[in-house]
Parts: sequence; C-alpha cells; structure tokens
Amino acid sequence: MDVLHMTSRKRETYEVRIEASLLWECALGIAAITNTRLIDTLERPKESWDKIKKSLTDPLIQDLEYVEMNNTWKSLLLLLHQREFGTLQEFITYIDDLEEEEIKYHCLPYIGLKFQELRKLASKGDVAARNRLKEQTEDNPYYPGYIEFICTTNVQMFKKHLKSVMIRWFEEVILPEQETLSGILTRDRQSKKEMGEKLNPEALVEWATGGITYLPEPSVHTVLLIPQSIYRPWNVEGDVEGVKVFYYPVANESIYPDDKNMPSYFLVQKYKALGDEARLRMVKFLKGSERTLQEITNELNMGKSTVHHHLKILRSARLVETQDGKYRLKENAIQTLSNELNQYLTGI
Repeated sequence: MDVLHMTSRKRETYEVRIEASLLWECALGIAAITNTRLIDTLERPKESWDKIKKSLTDPLIQDLEYVEMNNTWKSLLLLLHQREFGTLQEFITYIDDLEEEEIKYHCLPYIGLKFQELRKLASKGDVAARNRLKEQTEDNPYYPGYIEFICTTNVQMFKKHLKSVMIRWFEEVILPEQETLSGILTRDRQSKKEMGEKLNPEALVEWATGGITYLPEPSVHTVLLIPQSIYRPWNVEGDVEGVKVFYYPVANESIYPDDKNMPSYFLVQKYKALGDEARLRMVKFLKGSERTLQEITNELNMGKSTVHHHLKILRSARLVETQDGKYRLKENAIQTLSNELNQYLTGI
C-alpha cells in the first residue's frame, strides 16, 4: 500500500561526539588481556602479548586474574562514562568518593530505559530486581554472573581492586608508551572530527568504524566514538543511558603519521573490491534494493560459487552486508568514498 507523506519533518538522527583518552586505552587493555577467547584474533601478535605478560608485576597479575574471573573491566568502562576525567588521579578520586549504591548502580549494565527501575532496586539490594535483571540478560555469556557479582560484592574491596588494577596497568603498560599512544589517539580523533564536517552522523559512524551501519533508535540521542589501538581490528560496542558507544580501531595513518603516503586500510580494500567489472555490476544491481544470492546469480548469469566469492570480497570491504538472507549495498560507504579519497590525497 502506498503512503501519503503529509509532513515535511525530516527523520531525526543522533549527534556524534568523539572523545579520546589514555584512560579508555587503559581500561580496554585490561579487557583485552583478560579476554582469552578473543586475544588471538587481535592485531597485536602473540609475541607482543607474551612480552607484556612477562613484564607485569605479581600484584598486577593477581589483579588481572580477578578481572578475568569477575569481568570487572566492564565496571571500569562504565565508571569512565560517568564524567570526563582529565587524569588518572581524577578517576581514582571519583571511585573513592562514590557511595555503595552509586557504584553498584553505575557498574550494573544498562539494558534499556524500561529496566532502569530494576537497575536502581538491584543496586539497593533488592534480590527480586537482581534476579529479574539476570533473567533479562541470560542470552549474554557473562552478564548474569557479572550482575550477581556487582550486587553482592564487598564495596570497599571492590573499590580497592578497581583502583589497583587501573593504576598498575597504567603505570606498567601505558606510561612507557604514553607519548606514542597519546599522539595516535589525538591524531585519529582530529581526523574523525574533520571528516565529521563533511558527512552526516550516520555516514560518519559508518566511516569511522570501518563499516558499521547504525540507524537511529528512539532512546539513543548520541553516538560516542572513542578511538582505540589495543583492540584493533575490532570495534567494541557499548551502551549507556541515551548513548551508543563505539570504541573503534584507529586508522593506519594515525599510527604512521610520518608516512604521508600511508592510505587507510579500508580505503584500499574498497577500491580493490570495486576494481572488477563483475563486482561493479553487483553494486549497481544492489543499489536501492535488497537481493538474494539467487537473484544476483540470475542477473549476472554466473555460477553461485563465483557470485558468492565476489560478494565475500564486497562484504570484507564493508561495501555490502547481509540481512535476513538478502544482500544490500551500504549506500553510505559508497557515498563517502570520494571524501575518503580526497582526504587521503590532500590531507584535508
């Protein structure tokens, strides 16, 4: 059925904020080294992680074992979102000053506006509310156990742990690379801010994250982009009240600023993907319409295995995505290509 549009009001979207800090890198480093299932997929080679582990003091190793057992890296990230912290000492003082209910409330995961009252009650010791939160998050591999831990932990011991692991990781891992890391994060934040003047919010998020399409949600008014190097090549997603967070991997050119000819990894992949007649035909066929594999095969008169191979290349370049068994073109990724190329060629 056709729809008559009787209003001129544009679809609302979110605003984008970009923040960079060594404190985020610190907390994410703690998360990464204790994520044994994911660590082998990170860009940093195993030898580098082994070298870090060997350099750590015994007290920090014990702290990290506690993090791995109770997922307290999540607490660090959630607390860092409560305000802007200029220094590590400001963050430590903030933790010290929190009351018991406050720290539990802030450290419990945000799972939606309609569950905020449960979150408040659980932070006050309400067992029924705690169990409801656990039920609502049972599809998450660690949330139920984490919620139980936050609600029942000794707060003074918990604070002591959070301060200890944050201080020790910062001193032992971040400080030796402080100047380099700070430069990388600052450069990347600046490049994203400059591109933000040329792109709409959704296109900026897609470009910064290397291809994540994030459409506006009714309860989300802000997207927070936070550059990180430790989790490359992964994006890490998070949610706080009214805010969607993407801790996104910094670009190659932010890491190698002296190499003025260093292109973005995804810029190279996109142009490689488009440098083929069959794939260009697919892009044109997908523009404006979702298509099944069979429809694409019929249109291009190719074998399914060949079509699937080409689609895999387009997907890895973040130009095409799948949803409900259909392929769709990421229009923002195509539209921003000229801006990306121009920024690379001119540095502006």
